[in-house]
Amino acid sequence: MKLLKLAATTAALAFAWPLAAETPQYGGTLNAVIQPEPPGLMLGLIQNGPTQMVSGQIYESLLRYDTDLNPMPSLAKSWEKSADGLTYTFHLQDGVKWHDGAPFTSADVVFSVDTFLRSTHARLRASLAYVDEITAPDDSTVVFRLSEPFGPFLGIFETGTMPMLPRHIYEGTDFASNPANNTPIGTGPFKFEAWEKGSYIHLVKNEDYYIEGKPYLDDIYYHVIPDAASRAVAYETGKVDLLPGGSVENFDVPRLTALDNTCVSDDGWEFFGPHSWLWMNMHEGPLADKNLRKAVMHALDRNFARDALWNGMGELATGPVNSATKFHAEDTPDISFDPDKARALVEASGYDGTPLRLVPLPYGETWQRWAEMTKQNLQDVGIKVELVATDVAGWNQKVSEWDFDLAFTYLYQYGDPALGVSRTFLSDNIGKGSPWNNVSGYVNPEVDDLFTQAAVQADEAKRRSLYNQAQDIIVDDVPVAWLLELGFPTIYRCDVKNPINTAIGVNDGLRDAWIAR
Repeated sequence: MKLLKLAATTAALAFAWPLAAETPQYGGTLNAVIQPEPPGLMLGLIQNGPTQMVSGQIYESLLRYDTDLNPMPSLAKSWEKSADGLTYTFHLQDGVKWHDGAPFTSADVVFSVDTFLRSTHARLRASLAYVDEITAPDDSTVVFRLSEPFGPFLGIFETGTMPMLPRHIYEGTDFASNPANNTPIGTGPFKFEAWEKGSYIHLVKNEDYYIEGKPYLDDIYYHVIPDAASRAVAYETGKVDLLPGGSVENFDVPRLTALDNTCVSDDGWEFFGPHSWLWMNMHEGPLADKNLRKAVMHALDRNFARDALWNGMGELATGPVNSATKFHAEDTPDISFDPDKARALVEASGYDGTPLRLVPLPYGETWQRWAEMTKQNLQDVGIKVELVATDVAGWNQKVSEWDFDLAFTYLYQYGDPALGVSRTFLSDNIGKGSPWNNVSGYVNPEVDDLFTQAAVQADEAKRRSLYNQAQDIIVDDVPVAWLLELGFPTIYRCDVKNPINTAIGVNDGLRDAWIAR
């Protein structure tokens, strides 16, 4: 387990270590925080973080992933890949039922992927471009045939990426307006029971779950508490037992983790690999100049940001690929804090003193402080900065419409560069209207070619070589200013056992959690 590097004040906190000798106990209610309140729970239509966290207990996919991103059985008990990398055959678990009692079969898989998700899930649709055909030769077998090898194919079966959906409820209907969206039906270990808007979401144990003896918990309450300080108080007073990563402000983490019977872990984010950076607007303006972009990069004191703002959580990013993501390269060109070098690069750029518009990420006080610190770092090397305050909607609009010079963000990487990294740098992914594509406007035909080759390369060693080349070029071009591999600690009572046991943590791990009494 990777330990959090917290400040000295938390030296005495209790870390959660696997206790193999303990026997799980049945029963009990888990009270967790969910923030913000999800816009909906139908995972085939909505894929934002809060929806995935709750609905990952309701819906399942064919696979799960361990913390090294190796695939594990879920609704598929086994699978094979053909020698040419073009055919994948999945064998489904026996005796699986939907929450309404209908049997789950291979026909549900074909419908979910080929009909429903192709039309509703943009991120998955990009990966399905490599899939020619999905067939169900019998009720318990599904075959995916690809048009060409797709290296990360076995990485697209996470529940938030490819949830299995009930064909008998959705086939022939308007997916977006189907009444079942309000009472989601999956195959998962917990069933939807109630949603009191603005207060809580209640899930109850699936008594007919196909894994004998699971889940251990009787039910889960997800409490909606909009204010970060109030969420911290809810944990202190015992109203909630589990604070998912990002639930409280970073400056509250040392105090909360020092409480009795408190455990903390930053595991469970390996699949997502949250990676933060500053978008730099290369479309026009001062940052079209490479020297000024490099100056920004070398002006940032990221060690101080990690230690002072993030309580030592996270790691310094070395480039576009997170260290938890496959094919991460450690020996990319130097982007370390070097104010003298930054000043020389400012001089070489011919920067005329025009203030750069910096848009903070409106996700709380930690991000605001980071923006203020960044402004000071840049001003120290001769770059003027104007902070542009927005709410979430305003941030989305400004970033999507390229109305900024610098803008904070962080994105998930989904375990493989072809799934969550290349989208940021491919030139054919430039376009207004999205804050998640190639927002900077970076164009490098060599990088385009390397990413395209790597995505369809079946040989892992060759994929690594291609991605290493791409990372070196991108870091030298510095289209964004990389910040931190973010660390989001999950804080929970130590008598809540095993809440994190996969690469997406509490998003799908609560089937194996239990409460010691």
